[in-house]
Amino acid sequence: MTATERLTVGQAVVRFLANQWTERDGERHRFFAGCFGIFGHGNVAGLGQALLERADDLPYRAARNEQAMVHAAVGYARAHDRLRAYACTTSIGPGATNMVTGAALATINRIPVLLLPGDIFATRAANPVLQELEDARSYDVSVNDCFKPVSKYWDRINRPEQLPSALLAAMRVLTDPAETGAVTLALPQDVQAEAHDWPEELFAERVWRIPRAVPEPAVLDEAAALLRAAERPLIVAGGGVIYSRATAELAALAEETGIPVAETQAGKGSLAWDHPAAVGAIGATGTAAANALARDADVVLGVGTRYSDFTTASRSLFANPGVRFVNLNVATPDAVKHAGVPLTADARVGLAALRTALAGHAVAPSYRDEAAALASRWNAAVDRAYAASGTSLPSQPEIIGIVNEVSGPRDVVVCAAGSMPGDLHKLWRARDPKGYHVEYGYSCMGYEIAGGLGVKLAAPDREVFVLVGDGSYLMMAQELTTAVAEGVKLVVVLVQNHGFASIGNLSESVGAQRFGAAFRMPGDLAANAASLGADVLRAATAEEFRAALLKARDASRTTVVHVETDTSVEAPDSEAWWDVPVAEVSALESTTRARAAYEENKRTQRPLL
Repeated sequence: MTATERLTVGQAVVRFLANQWTERDGERHRFFAGCFGIFGHGNVAGLGQALLERADDLPYRAARNEQAMVHAAVGYARAHDRLRAYACTTSIGPGATNMVTGAALATINRIPVLLLPGDIFATRAANPVLQELEDARSYDVSVNDCFKPVSKYWDRINRPEQLPSALLAAMRVLTDPAETGAVTLALPQDVQAEAHDWPEELFAERVWRIPRAVPEPAVLDEAAALLRAAERPLIVAGGGVIYSRATAELAALAEETGIPVAETQAGKGSLAWDHPAAVGAIGATGTAAANALARDADVVLGVGTRYSDFTTASRSLFANPGVRFVNLNVATPDAVKHAGVPLTADARVGLAALRTALAGHAVAPSYRDEAAALASRWNAAVDRAYAASGTSLPSQPEIIGIVNEVSGPRDVVVCAAGSMPGDLHKLWRARDPKGYHVEYGYSCMGYEIAGGLGVKLAAPDREVFVLVGDGSYLMMAQELTTAVAEGVKLVVVLVQNHGFASIGNLSESVGAQRFGAAFRMPGDLAANAASLGADVLRAATAEEFRAALLKARDASRTTVVHVETDTSVEAPDSEAWWDVPVAEVSALESTTRARAAYEENKRTQRPLL
């Protein structure tokens, strides 16, 4: 007879999660580092009680905002190359739906996070309960159904017997490099507290081995032949290079073949900025060097990229009439994009296979020299952008340069939304594969501080520099309190430009004259940060900023450096376009002019079929 153990559903969930492990290349990790949570009537007596009872098995961390704790979990998992994760639990109602934005961010960026929202009574004994959505079409609907389109796996546990299969399905998705994202298990509050006799093997230690898929030989041969025949090939390195820990293989392939390497936002840091093959960021926020090569490339080898519109400059960048794509990606939907040769495989294994298949092959010396000259000109442009602007306030490029100078080679810069991610993509000189952490799949305002908290929890030996504009700061600053309370040290650079600078620039470019992009009543954000428990330093000049940043770097507590900026000084132009539709008819001359420019750029788009 099978041995059993009598536990509540909440206790069973905690016991199961505490015994899940991942292994890749012989490296083993406990998958769940802990559980973030905010408690209410929907989870306090179930998961809350279970986490209290087994605090050593699955450590609990309090959060101040439900969306923010999902961001922190994402930052942690990304910093660990998706081999470790956090669970997040909330009550039913607003606590649950506050996590929907975080779920979308995790799924779009393909980062594992387990969401455990409380739910309405499965028995319906007291319906309608507090915070229940009464849908007259079905009493099985709750607000947690909102998670369905933004989760890679979703389930509602209406009976204890359903839990084992749901937990195993959740782990299957969370540990699948091609399918990972947010996983939601909705847990009715009465079911969480219900006892059941569980088979003991459910709680046995379980190891999920992360596979390295190998390329199909015939497809590998086709890809190698295409690259050998190319005169102007270009590699586009995406986030998959870093998650697969394929940076050494990428560098070796680039060195042996001479193929230049451009980087997406998620892939930045795949090569050190001064590597001979590095030509910098690509796309709408890219470098003039990478984009010039992309326009004439005849074969593009995309590695671990999903080819977002920013990467392809809204499909206007790859302009060679005969351009072909080879897509090395663990996810088949990405491997087949742009009618590419679908080299479906793990990035590290696939790059190693391509190195072997391309042995002895190299691009013409003239092409290698051209790429190096373009990169050199761009690096000189970055030097100029980093230099003092000559104005009374430092510019944003100057601020980025000072942070790059003060931070160490292994330190991490964190950002997510506004004008800063674009400037960082162009200007930041990455020296380590994990040193650049910009969330740009969802570009979610408010991710920065919470995401930085997760990064620091994952990498306590690295300094974490969070760069956040005043607009994003106002969206979500609460996790400053969490960082201080938990003794987690961050350096937060709060860039004050009195408005939504990114949207202001965009508004101007589409003829909308910065409408709604300026703050009418800017408050004292430095004082706000101090009220949340952080140490605060103020800077009004570049010299003051450098001194404050050094002090913050060497401090032992979370410190916010508040700096005013000159928004009139922009970063060097990427010489690429981004498709944002402009009103076709308008009484405003500014809009009419913008529409004419839009139609001209629109003609450069290609279907890439």
